[in-house]
Amino acid sequence: MTSLRMGVVGVGALGRHHARILSEMADVRLVGVADSHAERGRDVASKCKTEWFADFRDLYDRVDAVSVVVPTVAHLAVASEFLQRGIPVLVEKPIAPSTGDAEALVRLAAAHDTLIQVGHVERFNPAWQVGAPLCRNPKYIRAERTSPYTFRSIDIGVIFDLMIHEIDLMLSLLDSPVRQVDAFGIGVMGGGHEDAVQARITFQNGCIADLTASRISPTVARSWQVWSSHGCVSMDLHRREVSHFIPAPALHDGISPFDLARQPGADIEQLKKDVFGNFVKIEALPVGNGDALTAELAEFVECVQHHRQPQVNGRQAANAVTVAEMVLNKVQTHQWDGHAGGSIGPYGRPGLSLRKAG
Repeated sequence: MTSLRMGVVGVGALGRHHARILSEMADVRLVGVADSHAERGRDVASKCKTEWFADFRDLYDRVDAVSVVVPTVAHLAVASEFLQRGIPVLVEKPIAPSTGDAEALVRLAAAHDTLIQVGHVERFNPAWQVGAPLCRNPKYIRAERTSPYTFRSIDIGVIFDLMIHEIDLMLSLLDSPVRQVDAFGIGVMGGGHEDAVQARITFQNGCIADLTASRISPTVARSWQVWSSHGCVSMDLHRREVSHFIPAPALHDGISPFDLARQPGADIEQLKKDVFGNFVKIEALPVGNGDALTAELAEFVECVQHHRQPQVNGRQAANAVTVAEMVLNKVQTHQWDGHAGGSIGPYGRPGLSLRKAG
C-alpha cells in the first residue's frame, strides 16, 4: 500500500506530538508541517525530517490528509480549506468554539464527501476502552477533570478546554436527549474565561451527570464513576485504573446483611469488613499501556485508507459543542446573589470577570 502523504498544521505544544508520531508511522509519509512561527516550525520539521511551510495553503497539493492543531478559534478557517478540496481532516478537540462553526464543518465534510475526525483523545485512553463497555444504561455519572493552569488554550475557557472531554465521553455512553443543564463557574486567572466549573446535566431517560472541571487545581485528576443497575464502574483515566463494583453472589442468593446485623451478638465490625468481598464484589480490571494519541492518529490513517468512519466524527463532536454551549450559557447567567439584580456570571476577584445584571 502506498504511504499516506500527511501534513500537520500547527506544531505548538500538542501539534509537535502529532508531527512526531506521524513521522514514525510506517504507512505514513509526513510531507510537511505548517506553522506561522518560523523558529518553531523549522525546529519541528528538522526533528521530524520533513519540510516546514509558513503558510498551510502550501500543503494543498502535497497531502492526502491533514492534522489541524491550531487554536480552537481558527478551526473553521483552516479545516474548511482542506475539506472543500476533498482532503480528509483530523481536527483537534473541540471541533469548534461554537455550534454554528461546528455545524458548518459538518456540512462541509458532507457536501464534499470528505472524512472529518475530531481529536477527542480520551476515547482512546486504555482505561476508558476497558471501562466504557461495562457502563450499560447509566443512571448516574460523576466525572472530574482538574489540572494546574498550563497557559495553553487561553483562547477558550475550561468548559471547551477540559470539560469538553467529559461531555464527549458522557454522550458516547447515552442515547438520550438532554433535558436540563445547571451550572456555575468561577474566573480567577483573568482573560474573560471561566477557570473552574461545576455542571449537572439531566437526560430525558432519567440519567443525571455531575461534571467538574478546573484548570486552577494544584493536582491532576481524571476520574469517573458510572452507576447503573449493573453496579458501579470506577475509572481513573490519569492512573489508568478500572474497577467494577457489582453485587456479590451472597446478595443474589438472598442473604441480607441487614438481617445478619440484627441478630443477637452480631459482629458489626466483621460485617463492615465483609461488605467488600462477601456482599459487594470488586473486580480490578487489567488496563494496557498504549499511547492514546498514537492510537487516535492510527485510526485516522486507517479511516482515510479504508474509507470508513472514525469513532468520533464531526456530528458527535458538534453534539458535544452544543452541550458545552448549554453549560457555558448557564455559567454566564448564574445569579450569585439569587436574584437578577445581583452578581451575574463567572465570579472571580472583584474587577476580573464579575459583572452586574442590567
